Amino acid sequence: MTTETPTLLLVQSTVSHTLKVDSRDGDTVGSVAAFMVHKGTGRATHAVLSLGGFLGMGKSFYPLPFELLQYDPVRDAYVVTIDKRVLEGGPSWANNAPSFDQAYADRVASYYGAAKDVLAEG
Repeated sequence: MTTETPTLLLVQSTVSHTLKVDSRDGDTVGSVAAFMVHKGTGRATHAVLSLGGFLGMGKSFYPLPFELLQYDPVRDAYVVTIDKRVLEGGPSWANNAPSFDQAYADRVASYYGAAKDVLAEG
């Protein structure tokens, strides 16, 4: 009898250059470090924001449902309407990223009051 480990349906796509994230008032919040992309659909489900740090040290990473970002071509930046303090209180990691499975995606969605993305195919 074999027990198969379920395959994670999201893959991380690291951003090669910095994509700025601003508040709607124009204040810099952080930057997009990566997108979480669904392997089956190719759709970005989450953006992983990088906040804080200095010279690459001390950064923290915050997954945000992609629907909460708006791209502003004039600013060449993503805009969020979430207060930075709320964002900093959300699910995050500094060193070891969690397994981005359905339970973690649901936790992120619940924290931000966003629609839950069903990651499983079928």
